[in-house]
Amino acid sequence: MITWFDALLVTLWAVITALGARRGLAGLAWGLLGVTICFLVNSLGNSLFTTVAALLLGLGSAVVIVRLLPHPAAEPWHLLAGGVGGLALGGMLTATVALGFPLDVRITPSGTTGVYPSVNMPPVLYRAVSNSAIQNGLRGVWGGNLALRSLLIPDQTRRQ
Repeated sequence: MITWFDALLVTLWAVITALGARRGLAGLAWGLLGVTICFLVNSLGNSLFTTVAALLLGLGSAVVIVRLLPHPAAEPWHLLAGGVGGLALGGMLTATVALGFPLDVRITPSGTTGVYPSVNMPPVLYRAVSNSAIQNGLRGVWGGNLALRSLLIPDQTRRQ
């Protein structure tokens, strides 16, 4: 079932993709470096060092992109390349938002289990998130590859 939450996620993805396409080759670099920086910073953990590293990597990437690509959208194929970068970054952001809601932990006789999303959210938001086609499609991330979990749900990866 498609919910209003799905519509917001698709809109976010489309906007980031369009921004990447508009920037051309700079959009490709922006998208791919953005995903790489997020993965590196999420792998480091939660600390002041991580925040400083993210800021420095982001600023350094921006300076390098501006200096190396003075005319990032000179050719038509540059727009397509930028769209690919925006698609990558938008997909990562969309998945992160879809999986970023609170998790309930329940203690049962067989051990602790996580219930996503938390039933303690406002009812309108809970129904939209729990019935979301995009969020349900991403549920495999919880038990999937460690690198993918580190990128999309770093706080849950560190708890385990």
